[in-house]
This record gives sequence, C-alpha cells and structure tokens, in this order.
Amino acid sequence: MLNPNLDEIQLSKQEYERYSRHLILPEVGLEGQKRLKAASVLCIGTGGLGSPLLLYLAAAGVGRIGLVDFDVVDHSNLQRQVIHGTSWVGKPKIQSAKERILEINPFCQVDLYETRLSSENALKLFEPYDIVVDGTDNFPTRYLVNDACVLLGKPNVYGSIYRFEGQATVFNYQDGPNYRDLYPEPPPPGLVPSCAEGGVLGILPGMIGVIQATETVKIILGQGETLSGRLLLYNALNMTFRELKLRPNPVRPVIDKLIDYEMFCGIPQAKAAEAEQQAHLPEITVQQLQLLMDEGNTDFLLLDVRNPNEYEIAKIAHSVLVPLSEIESGSGVDKVRSLLNGQKLIVYCKSGVRSAKALSILKEAGIEGTNVKGGILAWSREIDPSVPEY
Repeated sequence: MLNPNLDEIQLSKQEYERYSRHLILPEVGLEGQKRLKAASVLCIGTGGLGSPLLLYLAAAGVGRIGLVDFDVVDHSNLQRQVIHGTSWVGKPKIQSAKERILEINPFCQVDLYETRLSSENALKLFEPYDIVVDGTDNFPTRYLVNDACVLLGKPNVYGSIYRFEGQATVFNYQDGPNYRDLYPEPPPPGLVPSCAEGGVLGILPGMIGVIQATETVKIILGQGETLSGRLLLYNALNMTFRELKLRPNPVRPVIDKLIDYEMFCGIPQAKAAEAEQQAHLPEITVQQLQLLMDEGNTDFLLLDVRNPNEYEIAKIAHSVLVPLSEIESGSGVDKVRSLLNGQKLIVYCKSGVRSAKALSILKEAGIEGTNVKGGILAWSREIDPSVPEY
C-alpha cells in the first residue's frame, strides 16, 4: 500500500517523540512518517544484509516487517550479522531478529515465516507486502525473488556482498530493469564462491544493508532518486563507489511463472557430477588417517589443497600445502610429483570437495591418490577438537 489513506493513520504521543527528527525534515514530515507506519516490507534472510537493514527499517518506523528465514544462529554469523547475539546461538534467526526489532521499536508489527522460500510459497508470502528486500546469498533464491516480484509488480531492493566488495540496486520499480537484465543466465555452479568459501569483511554487509534500507525508505516516502536503473558498486578496501547503468532488455524472456530455480542454476546437476566424481575416488576416514599416523607410518604424503590463509588457521600435523589453484594452473602438479618421492598420496581440504577436485586433476596427470572424507572439519570434530573450525 504505497499510496495509503493517510487520514486513517495516526501517531501516538510516544511516536511523535520517537520520530521527532524525521518529523522536522520537510522531505519526511508527518505525512512521510505516516507513510512509513502504513508500509509493509518483506525481508528475505536475516543474515549479513538483513541485520542492518532490519535494524534501520524498525528504527525508521516501518509499520509491518516480515521475515523469511529457516536458519539458526551460528557462532560464525556473529562477525557480521549484528542483529543476533551470542545468547541466540543455536536458536532460530527470525526469533532473534524479532526480539531485537521489537526492542528497538515496539510499534512495529513483525511477521515470521520460518520456512525455506520456494516456488510453491513465494507468491503467497510476497503478496501482502509493498516492498521485498533481497538479503540472500545464492543465485537460485535471487532469481526466485526477482521473478516473484515481477509477477506481483513488487519493487525488489537488491544487495549482494563478497569479500571486500558489494552491490546494490532496485529492481522492478517504475518500469525499471529486473535481476534478469543484470544476469540473464546464472553462472556455472562453483564459479562464484560463497562467503563461506571466500570470506567476507564483517563490516561490508553493514554498508550494503544500510543502502538497501535507505532505498526502501525512499520508495515508501516517494522521495529522491532511487537506484533503479543504476547498479552501485562498492569496494571497501579502496573506499570507492562506482555506478553502472542498467536498462531493461527488450528481448529478454517473458516471466510468466515460477520455475525450479535449483535446476535452472544447475545445482542438482553439479551435485550429481560432484557425487559421481567422489564416488570414483578412493577415500580414507579421519579415523583411518589417525591410525596411520599413530603407527608411525611414513610411506604417505599428506597434502593440503586449501588456501594459504586457511592453512595458517588450522592444519593436520605433517601435512604439506599445495593450493588447489596451483594444481588447477598446472604448476602444482609438478610440485606434487616432486614431493611424492614414491610415497602414497593422501589429500584433504576443508570438507572433502576441493580435495576431490584436486585428485581428479592429478589423476589425469597420472598421479593417483586418496581423499580424506570430511576434510579437516571431520578431523577437528572427530579426532582433535583443539584444531579450530572456521
């Protein structure tokens, strides 16, 4: 209801005091604050982007906020997901977020949808809300959010983060472009690492999430120039902002229904190929590896194919580092061959995926080896708890 009947919206004495700095702004004023109170915003995800976004939407006085998330708070979230606290580890994120929102502003109505967003429920979840904000971190959900917003005519306030860089824009607003104009096709699975694989500066989602909150409030108020048609690129290391122009593609496919977005992004195919790849590789459990080491067996080379910074965080004793990137480029293959010196090869990574990929490349070069099932995570959880998890 971006054009509400403002005569029906009333502010209490407490709300006049709470929003006093808004009320004296000519661009907001009493009418704008009533618009905020009448507005409804659905946030997909309560993680890195959702945290600052929700804090500021609540503080601004958005009357109805919906949360869609099915995850629980983990210790690794707390470096950037500032809406959650240590006491909430292991508990649902949406419950944690709701408590914090109401602590900031008890005048907000908070709706909880503890479910995975899907093609079956997206339209029903989106329909009651004026604006949808995308705080997700994967391509299938981003395409799903986009297509549902297009079908329902809802603005989609978009943000994404990776390492030290972020993006933000507004899709499907005032005949502007949508996500498929920026990315007509998803990248191959695994080409773009997730934040769990590549890392993210904890402060970065604060910047992008606040930009998303700003755009959401501007849409509600009908003030200023939104990012519709402009992709804002932020680099935290250089502290630079750039813009790219976005335009609707006149020949883009018509969005007339929701589809299987996991299939569209190639996720099941990639998982099947990965499983087939691993199925044809010899495996060793961490218990078997420990037994070899305890017996003083020296006829094997334990190879770590993670990145150097990961190796600094945690390692299995007596392992040698040759990153997967070097093996993929070819230089690491010769390095492994020279290190082997007639020994058997045992390879590990964080969870067993990258080591399987490394072994497949090495096998093509004539070097056979065995994969450590579960990687160093399994070693930490099942053998040596003193090895940090990350």
